[in-house]
Amino acid sequence: MSTRIAFLKGHGTENDFVIVPDPENAFDLPPAAVAALCDRRAGLGGDGLLHVVRSAAHPEARGMAAEAEWFMDYRNGDGSVAEMCGNGVRVFARYLQHAGHVTGGDLAVATRGGVKTVHIAKNGDVTVGMGRALLPEGDVEVSVGERDWPARNVNMGNPHAVAFVADLDHAGDLYAPPAHAPAGAYPDGVNVEFVVDRGPRHVAMRVHERGSGETRSCGTGACAVAVATARRDGLDPAATGTPATYTVDVPGGTLVITERPDGEIEMTGPAVIVAEGEFDSAWLEGVLA
Repeated sequence: MSTRIAFLKGHGTENDFVIVPDPENAFDLPPAAVAALCDRRAGLGGDGLLHVVRSAAHPEARGMAAEAEWFMDYRNGDGSVAEMCGNGVRVFARYLQHAGHVTGGDLAVATRGGVKTVHIAKNGDVTVGMGRALLPEGDVEVSVGERDWPARNVNMGNPHAVAFVADLDHAGDLYAPPAHAPAGAYPDGVNVEFVVDRGPRHVAMRVHERGSGETRSCGTGACAVAVATARRDGLDPAATGTPATYTVDVPGGTLVITERPDGEIEMTGPAVIVAEGEFDSAWLEGVLA
């Protein structure tokens, strides 16, 4: 017998997600099911899926349940599991507010990248504490077609390669993952950001997200870009004692990234719930048959 399963659609700077509320972790969502739901022609459509589960009900999050009631079980659009998604956390928090689980202000969200602190402001913006950036040693290079660039290796709980380019069009169509070297630098794949300057502490970027292709925005990518740009500009808040704030334009809007002297990075931007409805479990079972 088929059942009706609730879903919502939301986006953060046009990085869009299928949201599946499942507080008790009752739904089996194998990679093929996630990919089917995120399919833009045959499914609901999204860059990724936010599986909303109480931390105590999920084996990967039980250890965080005392700090965060809710776990963002995030999946890429191809069904693969990801450690973190910055825009996804903002949309996840907006969903919790929309559903009445929180009223706004401060809350904590468990992710595979650790517990993230979130603030839902009265003006609608959502600020996420993204943790500290790691800057692994070693030279990295990315390439598209016959062009190649040196890149900064930045880890935001997930891996990034940040390349500064003369023109964002040089990134090509970004359907396929840009090549990177050395091959061993990113054994699990990498998100690649291409960056141009727009003004003082103001840059624009395009991104290929592993498992999703080019997306309209990437929150962890914007943080990685801000950190890489600050270091390129000779700014290290840990050394200066002064926060560094960068405006990062993405195809879907604008994010504001601040790196504090203690290394913590905060990302502020919009988060919108667009629609809600139901899908038939029989449809999904048919797709997976």
